[in-house]
Amino acid sequence: MVSWSGHILPVVATIAMWFIATGLIAWLDNRDRATFPRSLLLAGLAGVAGLVIVVLSMGSTSIGSVYWAFAGAILIWAWHEIGFLTGAIAGPRREACPEGASLWERFGHASAAMAWHEIALAMTALLLISLTWNAPNQVAAMVFLLLFVLRLSTKLAIFAGVPNMSTDILPPHLGYLKSYFGAPRFTAVLGLAILGSLALAAWLGTLAAAAPAGTAAAAGASLLFALGALGALEHLFLALPLRDGALWGWALPAPRRNQV
Repeated sequence: MVSWSGHILPVVATIAMWFIATGLIAWLDNRDRATFPRSLLLAGLAGVAGLVIVVLSMGSTSIGSVYWAFAGAILIWAWHEIGFLTGAIAGPRREACPEGASLWERFGHASAAMAWHEIALAMTALLLISLTWNAPNQVAAMVFLLLFVLRLSTKLAIFAGVPNMSTDILPPHLGYLKSYFGAPRFTAVLGLAILGSLALAAWLGTLAAAAPAGTAAAAGASLLFALGALGALEHLFLALPLRDGALWGWALPAPRRNQV
């Protein structure tokens, strides 16, 4: 049986946090670069606060603790996103891909352009998994790992090539990353990514539906399902002629807002 507290509210909360957090990150990373040190400091404090929240909530299985764990993981994820989009933690390569590079050369250069960011995400995922391994509340680790897997799937699809690559919220100082994108076409990699993300979301949905209504288990599974569904939607945006970046036009500076 579907309940408000166990199923519907977690989905609504996830959508709201996804919309607000993405807009806030886009706003911070598209401001003048002189503001980046302050943004990084605030993001770092938020990330540390998120880790503290995870540690304090992982021993409880109440519905409130599930939401706190989710929020903690999102704060940590946002810290990484701001670090990447400001250019503070990207990779050793900070220039466009050479013209005429072969597929594997382009892959090597693209990996170097994002290496530190990917390593930081992987290490953080391992840290959260280790911290919560035997804990009653493992929602934070599962949320972060789910975001990591979905983001990696998206990046591989973009590298191979997608029909609709919206770069509306990509900051100008990271414009060189566009040179690593594949040709605008529907590829097998994108097809597999869409099918995989939809299957993952469907599986998480069955777990949420099977959990007892009104319980922490239902809330946690529903939060994960909502994230998985949003991830699948973002994969679909790569194939459909829809400008998902327009959702966050309000967060961009006026000159760029008019281009969305």
